[in-house]
Amino acid sequence: MTTELLLAFIAFAFVTSVTPGPNNMMLLASGVNFGVRRSLPHMLGISLGFMILVIAVGLGLGQLFEQFPPLYSALRYGGAAYLLYLAWKIAGAGAPDAASGNSKPFTFLQAAAFQWVNPKAWIMAIGAITTYTPHEGFLLNVLLIAALFALVNCPSVGLWTVAGSFLRRWLEAPRVLRAFNIGMALLLVASLYPILSDFQGPL
Repeated sequence: MTTELLLAFIAFAFVTSVTPGPNNMMLLASGVNFGVRRSLPHMLGISLGFMILVIAVGLGLGQLFEQFPPLYSALRYGGAAYLLYLAWKIAGAGAPDAASGNSKPFTFLQAAAFQWVNPKAWIMAIGAITTYTPHEGFLLNVLLIAALFALVNCPSVGLWTVAGSFLRRWLEAPRVLRAFNIGMALLLVASLYPILSDFQGPL
């Protein structure tokens, strides 16, 4: 991989990681509701889960979807349904010390598994492999791309968690926090439209 291509890929990884999407909307809400420390497993799960997704796409999963388009459609709509479920959970979340005790941040494994049903993650992974991965030494380049993406992704998504933690002091009142969570849920739902409309057909 040339230096120019490497720098272009790092810019791509940063822009796609830091711009709004399902992961970042959930991390902003997690930063508000749980703080940075309790959200760390969520952040690490996103980055490492996404790294595995990039490797899988590079090793041929994308080609499998090209041969069997219904598989991709099932993933796309299943992911959308799961995002709607998460939006509903966020909208109903209370303060972390609520009496119900049901308010918990995403675990590492939950966040890692979520990447496989996150439409934006698939678009990012496919773009990284098809646009920035040289064919010469392809396997090594896939591993390099995946590792670099994870290194860029973690601090990028972490900015949303930190931003959420700074908002906590202004959202201490239960009514205000509830309104914020409903707003985050609506933004999460809204993030589905541009993602899903990019792929009206198979990969």
